[in-house]
Amino acid sequence: MELSPMENKDLLSKNNDNFAKAETNGQAPNGESSSNPPDGGIRAYMIVAGSFLTNGLVFGIINSYSVIFSVLKDRLKEANVPDYESKAAFVGSLSLGTTFLLSPISGILTGLMGLRFTAVTGGVIAVLGLLISSFVANNVNALYFTYGFVYGLGASLAYTPSLAILGQYFKRYLGLVNGIVTIGSSVFTVFMAPLMKYTLDHFGLEGLFRMLAVITLCMALCGFLFKPISIVVVEKPSRERSFKVFLKSIINVQVWKISNFRWWALSMPIALFGYFVPYVYNKDFVESNFKDVLVVLPLQCMAGGSGVGRLIFGILADKKWANRLMMQQMAFYIFGIFTIILPFVTSFPLLVVMFLVMGIFDGAFVTLIGPIAIQFCGSAYAAQSIGCMLGISAFPLSLGPAIAGRIHSATKTYTLPFILAGISQLIGATLMFAIKHKK
Repeated sequence: MELSPMENKDLLSKNNDNFAKAETNGQAPNGESSSNPPDGGIRAYMIVAGSFLTNGLVFGIINSYSVIFSVLKDRLKEANVPDYESKAAFVGSLSLGTTFLLSPISGILTGLMGLRFTAVTGGVIAVLGLLISSFVANNVNALYFTYGFVYGLGASLAYTPSLAILGQYFKRYLGLVNGIVTIGSSVFTVFMAPLMKYTLDHFGLEGLFRMLAVITLCMALCGFLFKPISIVVVEKPSRERSFKVFLKSIINVQVWKISNFRWWALSMPIALFGYFVPYVYNKDFVESNFKDVLVVLPLQCMAGGSGVGRLIFGILADKKWANRLMMQQMAFYIFGIFTIILPFVTSFPLLVVMFLVMGIFDGAFVTLIGPIAIQFCGSAYAAQSIGCMLGISAFPLSLGPAIAGRIHSATKTYTLPFILAGISQLIGATLMFAIKHKK
C-alpha cells in the first residue's frame, strides 16, 4: 500500500456549486488522482526549517528534563514529600507520555482543522503550560497538570503535523529531510542543557519555566508555515450522510488492517518502556557515580550523537536497498545493550563515548519513524498512523522512568533500573522480526 500526497492544481480552476475547496492533510477522496510531491522549492525548504525548529523546541526541552529533575527532586526532599524521586521523575516522563498519548488527537484534528491550525494551537498551549508551571513550581501535583499534561498536549499538537507535512512536499528525499528535521532536537538539546542549568543557577526553577515559555512561542509561529500542498475539491456531503461515515473519514481505522503497521505499532510500546530512563536520570546518575566532572557532558554528547545518527540514517533510508525497519531494530538492540552496561562503567571518558554511541542510534530510531509509517500506510495517512503508534506508546513511556525511580529509591543504585530498561528495548526489537514475513 503506497499512497502519495495530492497536488491537483487543475481542480482549482473548477467553479461548480456542487463542489467546495478544502485544505486537507493529504488524504484525497476516493477516485481522485494524485501526483508526486515537488521535492524542493522555497516553501518546501521553509517547511523543513519550521519542522526543524518545532522538533528542536519540543524534544530539546523534554530531553533536557534531567536538569529540572535534580532541582525538583531536592525541593521535594526538603519538603518531606514521600516518594520524592519517583514523583519528580514522573513530571518529566508524563510530559513525554502525554506528547505521545495525545498524538491520535493531533491526527484527528489535522483531519478536521488542517495541519497548520493544529500546529499553531499546539504551540500556544505549550507556552501556556510552561508559563503556568512557573507559578506552581513547588507543587508537584500541579506540575503533573501544567508541565506534564498541558505542555505535553501542546507539544503533541505541534509535533505530529511537523512530521506529517514533510510527506506532502518530499518523496525522493524524504528520509534525508526527516533526518535534517529531527536533528533539530539534537541541536537544541546540546545547547538547551547548559542554558537551562545556567538559568536555574541564576533565576531558579520559576525563571527557567518562564524562559522556556518565551522560546516555545517560536513553535506557534512555525506552525503558520505548515500549509498543505493538497488543495482538493470535495463534493459537499449530503444530509443523508451518516455520522458513522463521517467518523470513519476522520478516524481512519484502515491503518490497523495493515499487518505490517499493526506489528510495528504493537512492538514499539514494549521497546519504549525503558527508553526514556537514561534521559531522565542522566545527570543524577553521573553525579552519583563520578566526582569533579562536567555532569551535562554525557547528555550533550548523546544529543550530538543523535544529530549525527539522524543525518546518517536519514540518508540511508532514502536508498532503494535500505531496510528501514531492520535499521530501527538495530538501533533498539544497541541502545538497549548499552543501557544495560551503563551502571557497570567506572571510567568517565568511556561513559561519554557510550552516551555518544547511544545518541547515534537514538537518532536512527527517531528519524525512521516517519519513513516507516509512510512505507506501511502511505503519506496520506502519515499523521494518523504516527499518532496511533505514539499514542499506545505513551503509557509505557510515562511509567518506565517512574518505576525506575521507585526501584532506585529502594536499592539506592541505578543497576537494576538500567538493566530492566535495556531489556524492554531488546524484547520490543525482537518482536519486530514478525513483520519481515508479512506482505
